[in-house]
Amino acid sequence: MVENDKPMNETLKQKMYLLLEDQKGLDPRARLVRAFLVILILLNVLAAIMETMEEISAIYRHIFRVFEYFSVAIFTVEYAARMWVCDEGMGNAGIIGRIKHALRPLMLVDLLAILPFYLPFLLPADLIFLRAIRLMRLLRVLKLGRYSDAIHVFFSVIRLKKEQLAVAGFGLGILLIIAASMMYYFEHLVQPAIFGSIPHSMWWAIITLTTVGYGDAYPVTAMGRVLASIIALLGIGMFALPAGILSAGFVEYGEKKKKNGTSCPHCGAPLAAPDDPDESSHS
Repeated sequence: MVENDKPMNETLKQKMYLLLEDQKGLDPRARLVRAFLVILILLNVLAAIMETMEEISAIYRHIFRVFEYFSVAIFTVEYAARMWVCDEGMGNAGIIGRIKHALRPLMLVDLLAILPFYLPFLLPADLIFLRAIRLMRLLRVLKLGRYSDAIHVFFSVIRLKKEQLAVAGFGLGILLIIAASMMYYFEHLVQPAIFGSIPHSMWWAIITLTTVGYGDAYPVTAMGRVLASIIALLGIGMFALPAGILSAGFVEYGEKKKKNGTSCPHCGAPLAAPDDPDESSHS
């Protein structure tokens, strides 16, 4: 009787928690809920992009509006439900716990997904501000981070290599300042409109270090061209450095996963922790 009564005693809050917040997949219906939310997010982003096309927006404006109301209603219910069940299995009891839960990055992303809809009703603003608020709907794509394992892996690698990436970014900033300062010294007398100050020269340094080279700012003196050639070559190496750091981070993350036995090396599915060698020897 006890085993049969346990599922019956499961409260609505516990069911909602398993659907929304449980990462272990104890409830198979959670996959359907997450799949529905992912599809809804992608459709929202697509609708926000297509709504900027006048020829499409003029014809389907009413459909876009109805779909926006439907999406905001779903996302609002989802946000309220997550706040409701946050004390079920995550230790966020009480008002203080709920406030801390609401300030978590993923919860802030969920709030930004619905906030652009409600802001025009709360704040008086002109039409330009309202258009900017509506474009913030594209932030809903950030909600995919809650449901995508690939995005979780990416941010795990970023955290793993944050020190090396910070050093690379610091070195790039130093190179940017040096390049802009030297180009200002060589070119400001010849081209005062383009290289009139170090901040003006930074535009040239950025487009050169990124190897974009728009052609709207370029040196004309001999020393300036020599410097530009060196800076362009250094820029290739400086931007290849973070790519190498991230590549090494992904390899290291994968090796660590295999070593810990937490995921399958072929499909990436989570595996059970290996048995205690002492217990296996006893058996």
